[in-house]
Amino acid sequence: MRILIIEDEHRLSNVVKKGLVEEGFAVDQAFDGEEGLYLAESEAYDLLILDLMLPKIDGLKVCRELRNKKIKTPILILTAKTKIEDKVKGLESGADDYLAKPFAYAELKARIQALLRRSHNEGDPILKLDDLELDPAKHIVMRSKKTISLTPKEFAILEYLLRYKNDVVTRTQVTEHVWDYNFDALSNVVDVFIATLRRKINKGFPKKLIRTVHGVGYKMK
Repeated sequence: MRILIIEDEHRLSNVVKKGLVEEGFAVDQAFDGEEGLYLAESEAYDLLILDLMLPKIDGLKVCRELRNKKIKTPILILTAKTKIEDKVKGLESGADDYLAKPFAYAELKARIQALLRRSHNEGDPILKLDDLELDPAKHIVMRSKKTISLTPKEFAILEYLLRYKNDVVTRTQVTEHVWDYNFDALSNVVDVFIATLRRKINKGFPKKLIRTVHGVGYKMK
């Protein structure tokens, strides 16, 4: 999953990014509203973390602009403003959730997972396909009750494929949602990760859950 942090406090932004990257997320950063709005409009993100008090363009305007342009990416407002009227303004501008500073990282993570589940219409936090189960919050993957060890990037790819199970996912889609803005889309890294992931998920099981749709992409079915 790919997240954009729009926050002008560099230290806070970097701390949040570090935590999210360790969880397996791909993370981009913007340090003012203008840059954040440009990235949010031009790149594919699964979630935005948006501060309200930003240079150039404030967070409320960024939020309204995105919603006016029919961009439905979940938005989590992260701000020092804690008055009820500020929360109401943020939610009325199109935000999906509101977290006041200072905050515990564990709560931020829980809210992110809840927003991702909601955006994919998932009631159950556990992603399942046949005998394969993936727990995004605990970072556990099991098949037939057997734990499968994955790297953070392998986990992120599998999570994305499971969220769109039964659909063909293109290589470009995987790139856009699992790697950040600086990723070289011309490299064969995606293919290498898919091959390794397929071996780990399919090895020793009669059903092959990760399939290649030649000339198009990948599918879990």
